[in-house]
Amino acid sequence: MTELVPTPNNCVLPRIRADFATFNDAIDYAAKSEKGMNFHDMRGTLTRVYPYSEMRADAVQMAYRLVDAGIGKADRVALIAETGPDFAALFCACTLAGAWPVPLPLPTTFGGKDSYIDQLSVQLQSADPKVLIYPPEIAEMAAAAAERQGCEGVDWDTFAQRPAPEVELPKADPEDICYLQYSSGSTRFPQGVAVTHAALLHNLYGHAASMDIGNNDRVVSWLPWYHDMGLVGCFLSLIANQVSADYLKTEHFARRPLAWLDLISRNEGTTLSYSPTFGYDICARRISSQSNVEERFDLSRWRTAGNGADMIRPDVMQNFVNAFSAAGFKASAFTPSYGLAEATLAVTVMPPGEGISVELVEEERLSGTRRDLSRPARYRAIVNCGKPLPDMDVEIRGENGEVKSHHQIGKVWCRGPSVMHSYFRNQEATDECLVPSEDGKGAWLDTGDMGYVDAKGYLFIVGRAKDMIIINGKNHWPQDIEWAVEQLPGFNHGDIAAFAVETENGEEAPAVLVHCRVSDPDERVKLRDEIRDKVRAITGMNCVVELVPPRTLPRTSSGKLSRAKAKKLYLSGEIEPFRLAA
Repeated sequence: MTELVPTPNNCVLPRIRADFATFNDAIDYAAKSEKGMNFHDMRGTLTRVYPYSEMRADAVQMAYRLVDAGIGKADRVALIAETGPDFAALFCACTLAGAWPVPLPLPTTFGGKDSYIDQLSVQLQSADPKVLIYPPEIAEMAAAAAERQGCEGVDWDTFAQRPAPEVELPKADPEDICYLQYSSGSTRFPQGVAVTHAALLHNLYGHAASMDIGNNDRVVSWLPWYHDMGLVGCFLSLIANQVSADYLKTEHFARRPLAWLDLISRNEGTTLSYSPTFGYDICARRISSQSNVEERFDLSRWRTAGNGADMIRPDVMQNFVNAFSAAGFKASAFTPSYGLAEATLAVTVMPPGEGISVELVEEERLSGTRRDLSRPARYRAIVNCGKPLPDMDVEIRGENGEVKSHHQIGKVWCRGPSVMHSYFRNQEATDECLVPSEDGKGAWLDTGDMGYVDAKGYLFIVGRAKDMIIINGKNHWPQDIEWAVEQLPGFNHGDIAAFAVETENGEEAPAVLVHCRVSDPDERVKLRDEIRDKVRAITGMNCVVELVPPRTLPRTSSGKLSRAKAKKLYLSGEIEPFRLAA
C-alpha cells in the first residue's frame, strides 16, 4: 500500500489573500496549487489526501449533476456538513452551479432520532431547498426530514452515480448570494444568514490579513463545518487563501480531544488552529494527570491559537498555558476574536503576538446597577477581543442609537463590506438588525452584543448576543428551550424563561424558570425532573430548573416575556423558587 503524502505547506504558485471577485474564482485559483485538505481518523492517522485541484474537478462534475437535476441560480441545496471530501466538493459544486449551499448539522450524541428529524425539518422548511444531500450513514433520519418538508432527499454516494452531462456553468456575480448559514442551535425559529460572494471574500481577506497568513502556514481543525468558525474560518478561508489543512471530525475530537494537539505536534509546519474556550479547557483537564507533556507534544510552532465563538475565560486560557508550556506552547499565541455569522465571520481580531489581555470591570457597571457601598466591590475580567478588520467600522451605541465614548458600555454595532445581505425570506428580522447609515455608507449591523471600546480602538465584549445562550461554543436559542418545555402537559406560552447562569464550579449552564401550578411536593419533583430531561434532549447538558409561582415571570410593556429582567430578578433573589428535595 502506497504511503499517503500530505499536501505541502508551500508551492510555487504565488499566494493571493482572498483577492477575488467571487468564491468561484478562488476555487479556480486554489486548484492551480499543490495544496489542499488532509483528512485524519480518530487517532490522527492520515486517511485521505484531497488537493484543491481534485476538489475542484469533483465539484465541477457535481455541478453538472445539479444542473441536470434542474437546479439553477438561487435554488437552495441543503447539505449535511460532515467533515470530508464529499461535503467539500458538493459545497463548491453549488456555488459553481449558481445554487446556494445550505450547510446543516449532523446528528449529535444526544436528543435522539426524533429530535434530529424535527430540527432538520424546521431548517428545511425555512431554507426551502430543492434537494437535501446527506451521508449514507444517516439516510433514515435525513430522508424522513426531507419527506416531511417535501423536498428530494438523496445520499451523496447515490448522487455521485447520476449522469453528469457537461454544460456551461453560469458566471457568478460578486453581489450574488454565495450561501445560507443557519445557527446550529436554532430549531423553532431558524434564521438563514444570506452572505454574498463579495461579503465572503472581503471577510476572508480581512481575517487573513489580521492574522498575517504567510507562505508556510498550515491549519489543523476539528470545528464543525456548519458553524461559522468552522465553515468560514477553517474551510472556505483556506481555499480562498490557498492554505493546506489537516482535519479531524468533530465527533472524533469529542472522544479524544488530545488527538487535536497530537496532530498539531506531528504535522511539521502547523501554525494556526482555532477553538472555542471549551476546547482548550477539555485538553487542559485531560492532560492534568499526565507528566509526559514535553515528550508527547511539540506546540512550539503554533503561532496563532485562535479563540472565539463563546465568551473567552482568562482562567481557562491560563490553565492551558500551565498545562502545555512545557511542550513549547506560548501564551502570546492566543488570538482572541469577536464575530458572528451576520458579519460573515470576524469583526475584530487581536493583532498577532499580543495574546490574552484583560481589564477588570465592576460587576455593577456591567449590570447597570448601583453598588451597595456596605459590600466590597466585585470585578469581572473582560477579555480584549482585538481591533476591527480592514474596512470594518465598530461603534458602541446606547438604547436610542447614540454613539458612546471610550469605555462606556453599550450595544456593539458594526458596518463593513462583509456584513450579511439579509436573513433569508425574513424582512422583519432583517430590518430589526440592519440599520441604514445616515452617511449612506452601508447599513449598520446591530449585533445585540454588549461591550465597549478603549481609546486605542480595541473591543471588549461584556455580554451575550441578545438572549442567546452560548455554552461550549454552541448556540441555543432560549425560545427553542422554552418551546420544548411548553410541549409538556399543563403549560402555556409565556410560562417558561430560559437563560444562561454560572454554576458553582464556574461553568455555565442553561437555567429554566417555570410557572408551577402543582402543589404536591412529590409531583413538583417529578415535574422538575421531567423538564430537566426535556432540556437535556435539546441542549445535551444538564440544566438548572427552578419552579416558580404563577405570574412571577416579568413582562415588557407590550406584554412580551422579559428574559433579561427574569434573570436579573432571579440572581438578585427577588424571584423565589419553590424549594424542592434534591
